[in-house]
This record gives sequence, structure tokens and C-alpha cells, in this order.
Amino acid sequence: MAALVVTFPQIFRTFDSPGQPDRAFFRQLVTLYLMTKTHTLPPDRSHLSTERRHEASVNLDAMDIQSCVELMADDHRDVARVVKDASPDLALFIEDLVANLRRDGRLIYLGAGTSGRLGVLDAAECPPTFQSDQHQVIGIIAGGDASLRRSSEAMEDDPDGAREQLEDLDLTEHDTVLGIAAGGTTPYVLGAIRIAKEYNATTGLLTCAPQARSPESCDHVILLDTGPELLTGSTRLKAGSATKLALNIITTTAFVRLGKVYSNLMVDLRATNDKLTDRAIRILRELCPELSRETAADGLEHAQGNLKAAIIMQKRVVNFEEAQALILEHHGHLRPILTP
Repeated sequence: MAALVVTFPQIFRTFDSPGQPDRAFFRQLVTLYLMTKTHTLPPDRSHLSTERRHEASVNLDAMDIQSCVELMADDHRDVARVVKDASPDLALFIEDLVANLRRDGRLIYLGAGTSGRLGVLDAAECPPTFQSDQHQVIGIIAGGDASLRRSSEAMEDDPDGAREQLEDLDLTEHDTVLGIAAGGTTPYVLGAIRIAKEYNATTGLLTCAPQARSPESCDHVILLDTGPELLTGSTRLKAGSATKLALNIITTTAFVRLGKVYSNLMVDLRATNDKLTDRAIRILRELCPELSRETAADGLEHAQGNLKAAIIMQKRVVNFEEAQALILEHHGHLRPILTP
């Protein structure tokens, strides 16, 4: 189909129209812009495994509720397997990430739609879990935070859409940018990876569909080969679950390596509400079983709610300032402080 062409004089007349309300003005301006665009077919994505039909669900619309539930649960058995298959690539990515975080770098997730929401979710969960700085793990979604509640999928077609947000972050070579795209073809994500590499950041792509070649400017490709979805093309299902698991693994492993965990306990927390205070008391008593709940609570209070300091004060018989100095000396790692 031939493109419709709008001349510059037509656009100028729109600007010059007197007394035109703002809303009508912008509506006309957008309409004129759209009219200038060539009408072309979108890229054919039928080759992507995430877009293919699932043989087990061709009668999905005819299934009863129990059968539908069981089928979806069975299909999700593949999630843990594909993530485990990707463990070598995940480990290489995390190794580079930890090195960058130790240099005061940041982890920045980028995605559109479900992929973007999962990145924002994982970033938001790090501060309450690990007492990390709120700017250490950042989630960016195409269309901004409004897209968390209302879809704005059209934004994902702009390969330069993340430039302003990335520039505002003042990226450095110590930052790590992970683009998340189930199909691996999202222009917004691939463009963001290219932009991040302009700042020499470490870059990665997490995708659920095999790619013919690695994207330009990408240091790491993490493939979670989840295959077709029971609801064709709905990557919020199996692909979304695999992505969430992979992101959990990335940040949990990274913060374990940074000393936020002792044994399998979240020791780097502050008792700022009833739930966290109870958890801190129980962890303190787990490591110091001679304490009652009351004495453990007193110990936390003397440590200003800092569980890691409270543990050191009890185990090493030191005051709060000395405990803080030991934490600093050992870069936050509790094990070398408690090991005789």
C-alpha cells in the first residue's frame, strides 16, 4: 500500500491555527504524523518458539476447569529444567555482575510489558530483602511506571525509547544492564543494550527463544528455552515464570556473594516493623541459642535494629561501634568475623 504524504505547509498551518485548544491541537498533530508513516507489515515473528502453537493445548477452549488447571501445572514443570540448563550462562553473568557491584556499579533491568514488570518487581524486592541501596538494582519498563498497571505495548517498538532514562542514570563501565525480552526481538530492549554499550556498561539479554545470532553490543545471552505457550504467544505464562526464577537467582546469588547472607539466613536486615523484628529475633536466637526472645529483643535494640551488628556483639562480646568496625573491615561478610 502506498504511503500518504503530508506536506510541510499542511503541518505549518496546523501550528498557525489561532485559538485552537491544546487537546485538539495535539490530536491533529499526532494524526498528521501517523499519516506520514509508510504503511508496512510488521516483522514476521512466526519463527520464534514462543509464538508457535502448543500441541497439548489445541483443545484448550473445550477443556473443563480441572483439566485446564492440571495442564498448566504440568506444563510449568519445564520451567525449573530450562533455568537449570541455562545455569552456566547465568553463572558467567552473575560473576561479572558481582565484580561490577563491588566497584559501586548498579544492575539495571530493562524490558517491555511482562518482561519489564518482572524486572521492576525484582528490583523493588532487593532493598527489603538485602538492605541494598534502592539505587543499586533498578528496573526500567517501556512507557514508564504507568505501564506497571496499564499496558503500553506500542512503546516497545522504539529502539531509542530507553535513551533518556539511561542517560539520566549516568551509566559507567561499572554498571550492568540486562535486557529482558521473551522473544528476544523487542526493539526497545535491543536498542537499550546498544545504548548501554556506548557507555561501556556490561550488557546482557535474557530471552526465552533461541536467537539466530547474538544481538549487537551484547556481552551475555541467557537463553531460557521455554518453547510454545499453552495460550499461544502469551509469554506471561511459562516464559514469565522462568524469567522470574532467573531474576531471583541473579539477585539472590549476587547479594549472597556480597555478604548479605550468613549460612542461609537473611542477616543483613533492619528490624523496622513487627514482621522483620520477629524474624530478626528468631535469627539471632538461631545463632545464639542461649538467648531468650526477651534478651534477643534487647540485643537488637542495643544494636539499633541492625541484626548483623547484634549477632557480632553477642558472639564476639563487643559494643556496637566495634561491631560496625568489624563489618566494615570484612566488607560486610559475617563468616570471617565469627570464625575463630
